[in-house]
Amino acid sequence: MVSKVSENLMLSNYQATTKKTGSNILGKDDFLKILITQLQNQDPTSPMQDREFIAQMASFSSLEQMTNMNQTMQQFLTFQTEASLLQQSQMIGKQVTYESETVDEEGEKVLEEKEGTVKAVLFEKGSVMLEMSDGSKITSFQVIKITDPAK
Repeated sequence: MVSKVSENLMLSNYQATTKKTGSNILGKDDFLKILITQLQNQDPTSPMQDREFIAQMASFSSLEQMTNMNQTMQQFLTFQTEASLLQQSQMIGKQVTYESETVDEEGEKVLEEKEGTVKAVLFEKGSVMLEMSDGSKITSFQVIKITDPAK
């Protein structure tokens, strides 16, 4: 006699619990753990081939180098931003002519030249901004002329 399979055991009715913490990205530590586990659990009568092991070690080495490169690039970008902020601080008190985008009567975007004095330099939304004496904020890319009002 054949017994009926319980519906509770069917895959379609199975609700897996998911892990809510951690990352879904494998890092170099995870890769190394997988490699060690693989080596510990390999069949002694048929060990991992040298080519496979070398390929996995090369992958691990590449992953480690990419991680190190990413950290170095992040440090470089932070340094560049700090250097730019310090460099732009020399513009405080300078008279600048800059291009500002406005909309004319027909609704067309037009570049207009404006002048103002730089009051402050600040870091906002990931970039260095120049705050003008009228309170407006511009980027250094908008500046087309710098003059020293003291001279």
